[in-house]
Amino acid sequence: MLLPCLACESRFKPEEYFGACSDYDRGLDRVTWTCPTCGNRDDLRVFPGELCFGAAGRGRFDVHDRVRVPGLRRHRHEVALDISLDRRHWHVPMR
Repeated sequence: MLLPCLACESRFKPEEYFGACSDYDRGLDRVTWTCPTCGNRDDLRVFPGELCFGAAGRGRFDVHDRVRVPGLRRHRHEVALDISLDRRHWHVPMR
């Protein structure tokens, strides 16, 4: 499975995609992702089976686009978000 950058339409393997995630905001349940190709920054939320892209405003996160990712899982911690897909795991620390 290849995951997209919505700005430049490049596609990435999960290792590269989730490795580019940073800055977990637990209050909005939001992760910052920076495209390794074009440098575009997106805000996204990780849900079971999908990624939701959008923007924060007025204390909430408005979803604009969704990408289905079968098998995607998440586990929220007080200071981080753990993302799992198949047998791989990524840890996104809170800023």
